[in-house]
Amino acid sequence: MSAAPRAMPHLIDRLPQVRGRLTANAPLAPHTWFRVGGPAEVLFRPADREDLASFLAACPADVLVTIMGVASNLLVRDGGVPGVVIRLGGSFAQVEAAGDTLRAGAGALDGTVSAAAQQAGIGGLEFLSGIPGTIGGAVAMNAGAYGGEVAAVLIEADIMRRDGTAETLPREQIGLSYRHSDLSPNSIVLSAAFKASAGDADEIARAMAAIETARADSQPIRARTGGSTFANPPGLKAWQLIDQAGCRGLTKGGAQVSPKHCNFLLNNGTATAHDLETLGEDVRRRVLHISGIDLRWEIKRVGVAL
Repeated sequence: MSAAPRAMPHLIDRLPQVRGRLTANAPLAPHTWFRVGGPAEVLFRPADREDLASFLAACPADVLVTIMGVASNLLVRDGGVPGVVIRLGGSFAQVEAAGDTLRAGAGALDGTVSAAAQQAGIGGLEFLSGIPGTIGGAVAMNAGAYGGEVAAVLIEADIMRRDGTAETLPREQIGLSYRHSDLSPNSIVLSAAFKASAGDADEIARAMAAIETARADSQPIRARTGGSTFANPPGLKAWQLIDQAGCRGLTKGGAQVSPKHCNFLLNNGTATAHDLETLGEDVRRRVLHISGIDLRWEIKRVGVAL
């Protein structure tokens, strides 16, 4: 009688020991703004920088590594994400102002950084209050809104490579352009330093309140969405092109183009990642047909489609 076949080892058995937490088959949908998508093959929450560095240095080179913040501009596909998904927690979320610099960890919420700057009487970071994400993602994609962007205020960023080595890069070496940086997809932003300019705390608070009001008036901020879906083409507005192509309110399964702001896709409660991505591609086709403009996804899509 032949022996039963041996079970294949799970990826987690190939990974190095850590002081943080490794979780196999970890659900990701509850952590995303869209509330869709499959699990991470392994989810890693490092205890601190040293834990992250030693993990990456010993992690097999063939293992795919994906960085995930609060997933405000991320669409996780229904088949989940193979390899290791890394989420940077509390030890990566510190914010402090010192002299003419405000430094924030990659895991710090953009809004938290903006609020810390306001409390310290630091101007120039008000725009961050209108961006739903973390500093790591803001640097990696040169996030911007309401007349400001990271490129205008960034001094430098601490970066960790896939092999666990780290370095500090000045803004000029990060290659920031509209909603883009030249950082490798395998690079992890650990922290960033921003220019601190003196400002009146009350005036800064009023500017932030105005941004919050503008967001609430124009965007579906209480919906299951992922923020701006497509980048604005040079000199144009993506939402206007989408509207002109007749896509406002367009649906696919449980996904919908927001009737309030048509550069937002919505999960109306039953959407799959496939519904959302298919709807987005349909919007792109319609805009291309009407205007000849090929919209570029601003939302990052990761994982395996089903």
